Amino acid sequence: MARFIFITGGVVSSLGKGLMAASLAALLQARGYKVRIRKFDPYLNVDPGTMSPYQHGEVYVTDDGAETDLDLGHYERFTGVSAHQSDNVTSGRIYQTIITKERRGDYLGATVQVIPHVTDAIKDFAKADLGDLDFVICEIGGTVGDIESLPFMEAIRQLRNELGRGQSISVHTTLVPYIAAAGELKTKPTQHSVRELTSLGIQPEVLVCRCEHPLPDSERAKIAAFCNVRKSAVIPALDASSIYAVPLTYHAVGLDDEVLKAFGIEGAAAPDLTKWEDINDALENPEGEVTIGVVGKYVGLQDAYKSLNEALVHGGIANRVKVHIKWIDAEVFEGDDSELASQLEPMHAILVPGAFGERGAEGKIAAVRFARERNVPYFGICFGMQMACIEEARAAGIEGASSTEFGETPEPVVGLITEWMSEEGIQKREEGGDLGGTMRLGAYEAKLDGNSRVASIYGKTTISERHRHRYEVNTHYVEPLEKGGLVFSGMSPDGQLPEIVERPDHDWFVGVQFHPELKSRPFDPHPLFASFIEAAVKQSRLV
Repeated sequence: MARFIFITGGVVSSLGKGLMAASLAALLQARGYKVRIRKFDPYLNVDPGTMSPYQHGEVYVTDDGAETDLDLGHYERFTGVSAHQSDNVTSGRIYQTIITKERRGDYLGATVQVIPHVTDAIKDFAKADLGDLDFVICEIGGTVGDIESLPFMEAIRQLRNELGRGQSISVHTTLVPYIAAAGELKTKPTQHSVRELTSLGIQPEVLVCRCEHPLPDSERAKIAAFCNVRKSAVIPALDASSIYAVPLTYHAVGLDDEVLKAFGIEGAAAPDLTKWEDINDALENPEGEVTIGVVGKYVGLQDAYKSLNEALVHGGIANRVKVHIKWIDAEVFEGDDSELASQLEPMHAILVPGAFGERGAEGKIAAVRFARERNVPYFGICFGMQMACIEEARAAGIEGASSTEFGETPEPVVGLITEWMSEEGIQKREEGGDLGGTMRLGAYEAKLDGNSRVASIYGKTTISERHRHRYEVNTHYVEPLEKGGLVFSGMSPDGQLPEIVERPDHDWFVGVQFHPELKSRPFDPHPLFASFIEAAVKQSRLV
């Protein structure tokens, strides 16, 4: 029977619950256990798909087409276990499900209430699709004391009672701030946070204390005494050199040992952390460095491109080089070629990521033109591929080449897709319909030209990658674009949807309609990112 680990946060947000959950899962995995991580999000959106990247960061897409919280990216990168639709739920989705049942009459006239209906739905989510797992780690978003998280806390309290002794534990993440004027770490916020949690009926077995300075034994003892936990279960969590050092850091301070002790598991095999040690060795002892210019729309918040950032780091690990990322707002290039040259000339490679809407589009097209004309390695992802096609169309003399996403155009090189084939059959969408969950989402196969660069990079001609988009390159423009040198080297199996373009006459120029960053792992870098960084290394030797 699977054991449950419930992770909560207190004092303030952004304490790293997601990274801690992912690191704990990796440590348990390294001991031979089968682990899955789930995320409960208290907000009322059904999913983050329609939320601004500035509000929520990136939307992480799973193979089965769920639009989920970015923490699921951490979970996948640290464990290698693909997340499912069942691994992320929001208050909005819970309430949507309950209200749908109520409208159908499923409750047979009963009064629908938070307890038991909402809490039962949360518990059902936590217990679904467990299989032969040893541990299920459930991270609850937000901070203890938030009004919106109360149903989740109550559900956890009930579930812990139902599971019985030894089948669940609570791990609470708090902040131990350093007051510079006093020269002291203060434990009172942690005490208050734990008191708030216990007032809801949940006594934590392990405390993870984020702090900027080492936590002395005296302070650990004080926290233990006031919070009713063992001193050894007060785990200090200082900043690490990189997120991939976090599992090693948590193991060094005994997090995984304390979790197993809380379950009464003694004498467990020591974890095999070789792969994590190898990753950190590559990060700490690079044999070179490159600078990648990412020309984006949401560069003011790097979490908007979290998976992209990490995939570039993984490409660096594969080539044993340090990757410096320069985030460049695409709008600065619009109508200013001098700014274009000054910003992009120092770059060893250029990447244009996914986005929505017209803002910054012309700046991204200018960046594509710069990469094409200067023979600088270029990687276009989703929107970045579409802009590469529009740039080539304009270079080929197709005046007015644009995307219908930006409004009416006489030359719709990129247009709204209203119909495509999936495993469930033909999917249809209408312009002006709902935005949430209506894109081409999840994993789809593509067929590659056997003589193409991308086929040699992947080492195969059939691939499966994750998508999130509602616009596609118009196949009516394939012939004129290929005459200009932009080859369509990957297509959907039915030949209707372009998946990959490349330039054989360029050192490295690839555009993809999908999001390869979502499948990259530190111990298994995505081949496109590994190849892209390799091209950047070669470019760095020419500069």
